[in-house]
Amino acid sequence: MKPILMLAVSTIALALGAGAAYAECGIEAGSVRILSNDFEALRAINAAAQECASGTVTVTANATTEHKNLQVPALSINPAEYTVAVVANNSIVPLLNDDLIRPLDDLIAQYGQALQPSQLVKIDGNTMAIAFMGNGQHLFYRKDILEEAGIEPPKSYDDILAAAQIIRDKGLLEHPLGASVKPGWDLAAEFVNDYLGTGAEFFAPGSAELAIDNPEGRKVLEVMRAMTAFMDPDYLTYSADELIKEYEAGNIAIMVAWGSLAGAVLDDQGAAEGVVENTVLTAAPTINGGTIPAAALWWDGFTIAKNITDEDAAASFQAMVHGISPDMMNANKEAATWLIQGYEPGPAAIGVVDNANGGARPYPMQPYMGLLHTALSTELAEFIAGSEDAEQALADVKAAYDTAAKEAGFLQ
Repeated sequence: MKPILMLAVSTIALALGAGAAYAECGIEAGSVRILSNDFEALRAINAAAQECASGTVTVTANATTEHKNLQVPALSINPAEYTVAVVANNSIVPLLNDDLIRPLDDLIAQYGQALQPSQLVKIDGNTMAIAFMGNGQHLFYRKDILEEAGIEPPKSYDDILAAAQIIRDKGLLEHPLGASVKPGWDLAAEFVNDYLGTGAEFFAPGSAELAIDNPEGRKVLEVMRAMTAFMDPDYLTYSADELIKEYEAGNIAIMVAWGSLAGAVLDDQGAAEGVVENTVLTAAPTINGGTIPAAALWWDGFTIAKNITDEDAAASFQAMVHGISPDMMNANKEAATWLIQGYEPGPAAIGVVDNANGGARPYPMQPYMGLLHTALSTELAEFIAGSEDAEQALADVKAAYDTAAKEAGFLQ
């Protein structure tokens, strides 16, 4: 698989030009069955797609955080349980590996005239997904707390750890830092973010051989462990969603969190006094003396299942194009960093834009990256809990990854 992404990272930072006007759905018949993750932006898209339902068209949506576990078995049956799978850089790979999604170029020619070239995700010359938003984890901090502590805005993880010590010593917050390090996908993503910031590669060149047992990998684990000393003792329970709740409650001064959740912080609903007006969003911190943000750049987009009728595929494509229309975007401007015509980045998009402008690296799309993410998600649990050292943790990750990669045929 040789991914060639027409989706240019730099387009995230640009206002997108006007294009052809979106028409009404105009779907004559078909069944549209959407599987997606569950957060504000995707709920808005799903709701807009459901506007296409009629007496001859059914549109249903299952928005769930378990979508990655459901998508392969659900699309493997014939007919597929879902006609649409909403994916990101990483979650598209298993669907490609198992040949479960169809090329979209014919559907684009018929129904996608209003899409922009920057939205077309091409794999080996075929458009396999339509991107509609950029995402990434970046820095959130409370400027009032930093000012009270006499601290300059942090740029690196070294700055963050030094700031946390000062904030604690001054009695402002006992646990000033936050990160989504709940064992599982979130914990693995934290390692991936930080490792990308070192500039090192995950795999040996041209190979599936793992290459993270190196000074950069050990530095990442050192920083992750150091951060936990300034987090709430229950940090192992903090998923991305729980982290945002703690920040809104006023319990955290500095954190790295998802840009797609920034709108929920800035909407002034449920936040403690002083949180919204003092929140600053900016690029993820650098690490290990590096110069690029330590965070993966992501795109989210939709794919169409292969094991469905052409009628359902056409209906699903049209419904999703309606779901990602400028009208939907204009009604939900702060919900995401949209890759939709007419979008101009607002306050909630600043962190993702800063990551892109700072040269943050995209989440890797090698077919074996998912195996590494899974190994990290399980084998770093004891390390982040403080019961295992970095050397053993990296050895455990390698053993788990090597076993999975051999079973998948990526390693001998």
